[in-house]
Amino acid sequence: MVKEKQVLFWLIGVVTFLVILNTLASMLLPFVAGLAIAYLLDPLVDQLENYGFSRSIATISIVLIFFMVVIFILFLLLPLLQAQVINLASLLPDLIEKMQIYLLPLLERLQTDLAPESIDQLKLTASSYGGEVIKWFSRVIGELWKGGVAFFSLISLVIITPVVAFYLLRDYDNIIEWVDSYLPRSSRQIILQQFRNIDDVIAGFVRGQASVCMVLIIFYGISLTVVGLNSGLLVGLGAGAISFIPYIGAAVGLLVGLAIAFVQFSDWTPIILVGSIFIIGQVAESYFLTPHLVGDRIGLHPVWIIFALLAGGALLGFTGILLAVPGAAIIGVLVRFSLTKYRESYLYSGDLEDN
Repeated sequence: MVKEKQVLFWLIGVVTFLVILNTLASMLLPFVAGLAIAYLLDPLVDQLENYGFSRSIATISIVLIFFMVVIFILFLLLPLLQAQVINLASLLPDLIEKMQIYLLPLLERLQTDLAPESIDQLKLTASSYGGEVIKWFSRVIGELWKGGVAFFSLISLVIITPVVAFYLLRDYDNIIEWVDSYLPRSSRQIILQQFRNIDDVIAGFVRGQASVCMVLIIFYGISLTVVGLNSGLLVGLGAGAISFIPYIGAAVGLLVGLAIAFVQFSDWTPIILVGSIFIIGQVAESYFLTPHLVGDRIGLHPVWIIFALLAGGALLGFTGILLAVPGAAIIGVLVRFSLTKYRESYLYSGDLEDN
């Protein structure tokens, strides 16, 4: 009876937490970003502590260095990216014109082969789906806007995130001890083991996948620039940055890169080179980078990651995307633990005497 009450208590707690999370989603972005930064930097602070620094001095040093590096990279890249964005925008009219040239024969053939009623139906369907796509993009932009920038403004986001990261990082060990003090004593070791498993999964994925993304950003950006693709650095940066979503980074980069290449080049050689860059990048990611930098121990299937990111974005906007991988890791660990317990129980074996 006691165990049933404990389970009920924790279920109520989890449901309450999720309701609060959903209610406050629009203001959580700086806090989630600060938590992510604190989690990533905690091993470095621990290293400085081992060298004899106090926790506060170690935290101040690491946070300052981290944000100075981020600001330096932004100041270095922003002028280049601004020029690339303007260049890409100038290519759009030519891209639309070339698409019309390629699609015009197909449309004329459709008009010849299809009955007028079928053509009218296609136009109606295309118009309907076009409106849905525009609405979807508007929703995404609205969620991103609502997720932090509109609520706090960009300046507030920049100010709050370092403050949250500093205090969480400084008090990280104290927070862990505080949480530990409230765990049910009879199940403490089991819960702590699951926390360790969750930490291994999140650390393995986030730190490993960040390394994969960085390698791909450098590879795509340099390769596309060498080929001479207009806005190649911007395309490479975007494709590499979203490579944490399995296969999506290379696919999006391939489509955008080939679209720009078709407009820019009259020769097939650079177009083939652009396509080959993304194929090589995807092969390297799948068969070398991910196995060596991320590894198989994280237990997060690519389909599960894609589902988690889409679900997180749909439920909580950009904040949900940031929470998607940790949430997927937590659910994955708990499901594996539950399945292990199930296989040890009479529900699986059918033998009541074993329990």
